[in-house]
Amino acid sequence: MIQRRLFPRLLEALNRNPAVALLGPRQVGKTTLALQVGDTRPSLYLDLEDVADRAKLTDAKGYLQQHTDKLVIIDEVHRAPEIFQTLRGLIDEARRQGKTSAQFLLLGSASIDLLKQSGESLAGRISYLELNPFDVLETPNDTTDRLWVRGGFPSSFLAANDADSIMWREDFIRTYLERDVPQFGSRIPAETLRRFWTMLAHRQTGLHNASALAAGLGVDGKTVASYVDLLIDLLLVRRLPAWHNNAGKRLVKSPKVFIRDSGLAHALLRIGDQEQLLGHPVVGASWEAFVIETLIAAAPRGTEAHFYRTATGNEIDLVLHLPGGKLWAIEIKRSSAPKVERGFHLACADLKPAQRFVVYPGDERYPLGDEVAAISLPGLARLLAA
Repeated sequence: MIQRRLFPRLLEALNRNPAVALLGPRQVGKTTLALQVGDTRPSLYLDLEDVADRAKLTDAKGYLQQHTDKLVIIDEVHRAPEIFQTLRGLIDEARRQGKTSAQFLLLGSASIDLLKQSGESLAGRISYLELNPFDVLETPNDTTDRLWVRGGFPSSFLAANDADSIMWREDFIRTYLERDVPQFGSRIPAETLRRFWTMLAHRQTGLHNASALAAGLGVDGKTVASYVDLLIDLLLVRRLPAWHNNAGKRLVKSPKVFIRDSGLAHALLRIGDQEQLLGHPVVGASWEAFVIETLIAAAPRGTEAHFYRTATGNEIDLVLHLPGGKLWAIEIKRSSAPKVERGFHLACADLKPAQRFVVYPGDERYPLGDEVAAISLPGLARLLAA
């Protein structure tokens, strides 16, 4: 079993709070991690997709009051939004009796609905953590390329071969479109959403152009915005905002939108292995999206991520605003002998970052001049996580 980096943080959060919400897309390993936590203490696991478990919560208060001596793990909690008021009452009752931590671990696959439902009822009583797919800090050092090609969903990354991996991802996409999206109240036709998702995969790391996407789908801009919001809510797509704090420059304001798991993007594009990927026009953009998502996942909690681009084309692929105020400027190159372009230096002159890196596919770290260092993706991820 691959040990998840989130495990100690999850234990700490439970020891500080009566309730913790563990968010993440389906099949990312939330249940496995939660059961691992459950092995550390008396616990009770309820899966709200299971009819028998849902029946137990017909009288949720009465049932849960019988298990106040355990950590209650509730999976797919968004299926029963009415339960949050009950949890609030039980948490407040336990507080009066001196118990202030580790009562409920709530697992959910969609962020906005769960944040809204739990935030309204459990404000001041709940902490939120997000479990991402595997990253380079959790997988062996020599598997970065496999992680890039297959993505980090456990069943995809650990598949016996590339064919099994792509088949799993194709089934995952089909299940999301046909079952999970309608479950969250959306009536978007599955084929329309798949086309939109595939269009995003083709446009990875480019500036988000809602009107072009709308024209391609035959819908309006507001509909495209709702599709993007839905995929972000399902933790499948990321919107990377443009840097906007430099009033002295004319800056690009449109965000970048990309698919968070590289393996899903490749499945949408019918890219089955590394050989096909390296010969595909999307290879550079795919590598950039993979690096950005990896570094955001590795960065300390509270880090803000942007890209920087001026109207004249000076650009930094990723700007990380770390807790404490320091900026890290990161350029991303697929070349094994990366060269820094003039636009990156000019952009750094605008922002004056504390650290300047070029991430490339090699293993060594070495200087490129002008305070810029070439570094591997695992190497920079380890720096951020330290």
